[in-house]
Amino acid sequence: MQALMRPWGHMHYRIDGAPDGPTVVFANSLGTDLRLWDAVLPLLPSRFRVIRFDKRGHGLSDLGGAALIEDYADDAIALIEASASEPVIFVGLSIGGLIAQAAAAKRPDLFCALVISNSAVKLGTAEGWQTRINAVIDTGLGSIVDAVMERWFAPKFRTTPELALWRNMMLRTPPRGYTAACAALARADQTEAARRLCLPSLVIAGAEDGASPPEVVQATAALIKGAEYRLLAGVGHLPCVEDPVAYAAAIVPFLETHL
Repeated sequence: MQALMRPWGHMHYRIDGAPDGPTVVFANSLGTDLRLWDAVLPLLPSRFRVIRFDKRGHGLSDLGGAALIEDYADDAIALIEASASEPVIFVGLSIGGLIAQAAAAKRPDLFCALVISNSAVKLGTAEGWQTRINAVIDTGLGSIVDAVMERWFAPKFRTTPELALWRNMMLRTPPRGYTAACAALARADQTEAARRLCLPSLVIAGAEDGASPPEVVQATAALIKGAEYRLLAGVGHLPCVEDPVAYAAAIVPFLETHL
């Protein structure tokens, strides 16, 4: 385990793969930690060097307090500067996709391409996020977890024993870290940043995603110059969990082209 010291505390990260290979950075979703990508990593080319991290308030990272999406982006930028000697491909899912857009807009020199997965320039509404924050503060994550599982996963996956593991991962997220990220999402709007992006970009949607519906994801792809759009069938908000083979098949050709 490794930790990067940030002004708000320690950020946990992990490096796998070829020590001297081209680098891919993965950023996970709200309510998950870096294990989100466990099933995808073995399907990536062995020549890649892979960096994963727990954003503030998640996993083994410190809480970090209130933040904007731009603050999470600064954390990602600091990690890249500290651990990569050349530009990286950044793969961000959900809030990770917003982090990708904000970080690339601020420091395009650090990136050679982006994968924006199950994300958009804006997710949900300020009112909806505040309602979620209030529910977590008043009655805990348990009061929303089952509704979130319905948005995360397609019906077929929700019948499997594995669902319990992801439910537990969300429940064990520190409530203060979860609500801080919700507050950042309530204020996030990367529309202008997306319009300015000139990096090669792959934008991925899940056909059964209840958190970032395909039409919302596709609209974001349309804002990014030259972006490729892929719709994955039979999966929801976390396709890297539900169908890692299909997910790897979608991203690996893009990674190979741009690394």
